[in-house]
Amino acid sequence: MDKTPLLSDTVDAVVDYKGRQVFRSNKGGWRSAYFIIGMEVAERFAYYGISANLITYLTGPLGQSTAAAAENVNVWSGTALLLPLLGAFLADTFLGRYRTIVTASLIYILGLGLMTLSALLPHLSTPDFMDPNKIMLHSTRQLQAILFFLSLYLVAVGQGGHKPCAQAFGADQFDGLDPEECKAKSSFFNWWYFGICGSAAVTKLVICYVQENLSWGLGFGIPCILMVVGLGVFLLGTRTYRYSVKGDEKSPFVRIGRVFVAVVKNWRTTPSAIIIEEEAIATLPQHTSEQFKFLNKALLFPDGSKEECNVCSVSDIEEAKMVLRLVPIWVTSLGYAVVHAQITTFFTKQGATMDRTIFPGFEIPAASLQSFVGLSIIIVIPIYDRIFVPIARAFTRKPSGISMLQRIGIGMLFSAMGIVVAALVEMKRLKTAKEYGLVDMPDVTIPMSAWWLLPQYVLSGISDVFTVVGLQEFFYDQVPIELRSVGLALYISIFGVGNFLSSFLVSVIEEVFGRDGKNSWFANNLNRAHLDYFYWLLAGLSAAALAPYLYFAKFYIYNRKSTT
Repeated sequence: MDKTPLLSDTVDAVVDYKGRQVFRSNKGGWRSAYFIIGMEVAERFAYYGISANLITYLTGPLGQSTAAAAENVNVWSGTALLLPLLGAFLADTFLGRYRTIVTASLIYILGLGLMTLSALLPHLSTPDFMDPNKIMLHSTRQLQAILFFLSLYLVAVGQGGHKPCAQAFGADQFDGLDPEECKAKSSFFNWWYFGICGSAAVTKLVICYVQENLSWGLGFGIPCILMVVGLGVFLLGTRTYRYSVKGDEKSPFVRIGRVFVAVVKNWRTTPSAIIIEEEAIATLPQHTSEQFKFLNKALLFPDGSKEECNVCSVSDIEEAKMVLRLVPIWVTSLGYAVVHAQITTFFTKQGATMDRTIFPGFEIPAASLQSFVGLSIIIVIPIYDRIFVPIARAFTRKPSGISMLQRIGIGMLFSAMGIVVAALVEMKRLKTAKEYGLVDMPDVTIPMSAWWLLPQYVLSGISDVFTVVGLQEFFYDQVPIELRSVGLALYISIFGVGNFLSSFLVSVIEEVFGRDGKNSWFANNLNRAHLDYFYWLLAGLSAAALAPYLYFAKFYIYNRKSTT
């Protein structure tokens, strides 16, 4: 019996690894997504295996001061979060997502290998080969530092190419125009985040212990080995993947850029000339022609004439409108990102002053409290995907239950609630310190359980399930198809800029309130500091960002009907 797939089973705009037509029944879907998620779990394990304990390594084996180490961590983190913009550009313009993932993974592995070597360097020199002045030891330490930072930024480069492309390539395995695959794509983003959060939680519990108690070389070597395994898993799925077809048309960056250049050149064009041109074309979609209508000036040349070979097309203008519609959502999401940046900084500082005893003789490290965010996500995502979405779908008739912007907005509300709870807990902590006479005894543990911090960590995890996953899906879905890697890089950049804005706020507040010997909001003695004031400020900023977000979300016009 002939088992050739039906013609209706074909998927448009994609091919298999040999460039042949793709059939829905044997290429893509979850069978391919599992390989990509497996690779991402390994990559996140490797990334957090480096970033989670980076400041400890810099202040320990490399002997840097706390200030210098903190500065190096911030610069590296910011670089790692912004490089995806470059990686996405190269993928969408030149290499394609598959080749970019493989190339970035090789760079990643090289960086991790060199990092492991740099950690082993001190052990390669023995006292027998050192002179009394320890010249050899000094040279080894310098070589170790140079090799470490070289490898560290190679990891950042590898992550910059890998991060936006892997998730976009995974989502490419689902056809958004097919009702069933559209549902599966929405679930893909949920389980993608589930995988990376689970990986991050395990990393913080296992690798950090290995690094601090066994060996830094082993602690860096394990992520390197796992990254090799992850690349192997990804390559195993090569035959099952769907590959997007790149047309012969100009780069989307060029097309969209030409629209804005033409608008500037035609700025003085009379409205009547534009109206005449729109009526002549009569193909602009009605629901978008009224939005950002000034971009329609790109339909004409400055002299009012039209040249077929150079004038911008209607589709070019619509692509430019797609990108422009993202700007208000990107900007109003920064308030959420600033709050998100506190999880790894001041939340941890709060916990360090409190009673973290789990049972007699065992005290949980302050940094490990961050694991409650990941655990919350691991618990909530299945509930969201298997219970909340089907119930919401029954009422809204939307494949994803609620729209992407509704999901993001709900998460922002949970985030604002979390920072309000953090402020109230901090007020309670300061009051307890005062009641027990510990205000000027910063090294003494305050008799207040660290479990008081659990609500703010849990609320942060719940907000991530809604906002972070929602932003991933939104910026993937609402950009031109050829720019989906760039779309996910734009999502990542929200958190990169959010971290820089958080640092800027801290610097300004420190300058204003820390002068003339006054106790800063961020004094080294947290019992005399006022993190509660900072948290209340962030709560206000969250509300200030949420209000315009709701306005822009209400009037946002989705690009594809399947995503509304």
